[in-house]
Amino acid sequence: MSANLILESDLQSARARIAEHIHRSPVLSSEQINHLAEAELFFKCENFQKTGSFKARGATNAILQLEETQREKGVATHSSGNHGQALAWAAQKLGVPCHVIMPENAPKVKIAAVKGYGATVHLCAPNLAARENGLKAVQEQYGCTFIPPYDHPNIIAGQASAAAELIEDLHDLDLIIAPVGGGGLLAGTALSSHYYAPRCKVIAGEPAGADDAFRSFYTGERVNEHKPNTIADGLLTTLGEHNFSIIQDLVSEIIRVEDSEIIAAMRLIYERLKIVIEPSCAVPLAAILQQKERYKNRRIGIILSGGNVDLAKLPF
Repeated sequence: MSANLILESDLQSARARIAEHIHRSPVLSSEQINHLAEAELFFKCENFQKTGSFKARGATNAILQLEETQREKGVATHSSGNHGQALAWAAQKLGVPCHVIMPENAPKVKIAAVKGYGATVHLCAPNLAARENGLKAVQEQYGCTFIPPYDHPNIIAGQASAAAELIEDLHDLDLIIAPVGGGGLLAGTALSSHYYAPRCKVIAGEPAGADDAFRSFYTGERVNEHKPNTIADGLLTTLGEHNFSIIQDLVSEIIRVEDSEIIAAMRLIYERLKIVIEPSCAVPLAAILQQKERYKNRRIGIILSGGNVDLAKLPF
């Protein structure tokens, strides 16, 4: 299946496949945030998802589509955070061995979480070459299948289920906004809107300090490498190839926000919604507040991507 040919039936199959394994996350709203934004905002709380992020959706969908012989040999990925935890959890739940290559400077709490889900952690130097070499070595030793964090049709189809649920719950949204890093969530959100709510626009928020998706989107040339610098640690990766083509076709706009805006939006969610989110999760609200004159009086769905934050290092 090509990413350019992810059909409505593929999204429906993914939802049915993963339904018994994941949460249907709630949608929250706040009158005070609506007043500030001068719009109606609806927050899809994937911070309440299994493993604390939307990543559980794509990881589960990907593993469930492996052949039995592949499952027996196990799965592997490289990750410093949410994808590693999600894949480890999904693999444990489905009885599949899992290996995660993690940089040695990854937060200890995240390394512990991956191990806690039963995966074997292989530490490496904190650079992409070391991650990829570590992955290659593990694959050669164990024969396991690489499950990428975002750049794969099965991952995208799984992530699309979050927006599909939101659209079912709220039929008349004008707009859905998601954060963008590698682009799995954004591409999936755009596909769900395309098939189930074509009148609803999809836009993205991205940190100004990690704006490769913004530059790729507006130049038409995918940025392969960049040196990100932002508090939104879940959005540091570069946009995937499959994801870029879908985003180019189906996303209307990408808005850049500064770290100061991200921190302010993050604090607002803590104070008004009374929930725990990570900095990356606050990026879409920061984008809407930055552009509130343009989106005044709209009904807007916001995907809250995850809540895996080190509470000892809150930025406020």
